[in-house]
Amino acid sequence: MFEQQSFNRTRGAESAAEFDAGLKRHMLRVYNYMASGVLLTGIVAMLVASTPALYQPIFGTPLKWVVMLAPLAFVFLLSFRIEKMSASTAQALFWVFSGLMGLSLASVFLVFTGASIAQTFFVAAIMFLSMSLYGYTTGRDLSKIGSFLIMGLIGVVLASLVNLFLQSGALQMVVSIVGVIVFTGLTAWDTQNIKAQYAEHHGQETNSKLAVFGALSLYLNFVNLFQLLLNFMGQREE
Repeated sequence: MFEQQSFNRTRGAESAAEFDAGLKRHMLRVYNYMASGVLLTGIVAMLVASTPALYQPIFGTPLKWVVMLAPLAFVFLLSFRIEKMSASTAQALFWVFSGLMGLSLASVFLVFTGASIAQTFFVAAIMFLSMSLYGYTTGRDLSKIGSFLIMGLIGVVLASLVNLFLQSGALQMVVSIVGVIVFTGLTAWDTQNIKAQYAEHHGQETNSKLAVFGALSLYLNFVNLFQLLLNFMGQREE
């Protein structure tokens, strides 16, 4: 009897250790996808911004609206269709999405100085890593604030769309302040949610797709946080 209990405890300890190791590998995969996506976005953005033959046909014509809205379409596609996709398809769409975001963000390099972009990127990275680490390590259930963050996200998106036509500096400032708070909180919430989803799914194919979707969530938080911080920290080209 005693030997059986000891065996069960040993198996339980081994299972917990295996789960922790698997979770760490999963999170590392998520962060690798996310970082690779940000790198691809940055490369495309700088390439387009430094090549007049590329950015003039985009930002000097109505094609800019297609470039700006195309990433949003990919977000919805990945969000609602990922369960029916293979892992390889989900990964391919993520890379395409990251490239399209690079086209969209090329204007940042045309408007702001390189020094202020680098400084803002560093600050955004510190904020993102701090909140993601908090979401990964905290024992507090962050799901309680998730609904408020989603409501705030919807408000930020709607206000941003309205301000495309109003071009109000005051509204942009409010959106930036609220947006920084929302995306900072979402970083911690999404990180904890990625852990919870890993615990609920154990298939290799499923976990591969979850890694892509988790990377997409964190990618969006970081990129939006970076863009909103530019409204405070960015110095415009003269």
